[in-house]
Amino acid sequence: MKVKLENIIEGIEMQSDEIRSYLNLDTGEIAFVSEDARLIAEDGEDYDHLSEWQQDEVTLALDIVDNFEKYVELPSQYEINEYDMMESYCYSLTDLKLQDALLKSIHGKGAFRRFKDNVQRLGISEKWYDYRDMKYKEFAKEFCERNGIDYIK
Repeated sequence: MKVKLENIIEGIEMQSDEIRSYLNLDTGEIAFVSEDARLIAEDGEDYDHLSEWQQDEVTLALDIVDNFEKYVELPSQYEINEYDMMESYCYSLTDLKLQDALLKSIHGKGAFRRFKDNVQRLGISEKWYDYRDMKYKEFAKEFCERNGIDYIK
């Protein structure tokens, strides 16, 4: 079975402190589970009182906990490190004025917002997002190769 690379990328982009993404190695589907559902599943708590969609999520989390060998957790946002992506994008620019303006914007508190505002103001949003997409695709390919997962583009 081959997994769609775009599904891996979407799962990686959805990772957060509250949501974890897992690849089901049997189906090739990406499963999204909240931290709350995962904790309920790990602790074996009763979840009959939850709404139907929450029960479904806990059931999925239970499957992941009980059958961890058929799931692979996708890389977290910390492993991706979008700050490094922004910095490498800055250094990839041949226009030194653009490069300097963007490098200055990524230092200190609020770096992500300043960077995105400057990319917009400088009219290079499309180039940034193309670069970012390319980096996510590279990361997803590396993840698949590292885990022996066949993928299609």
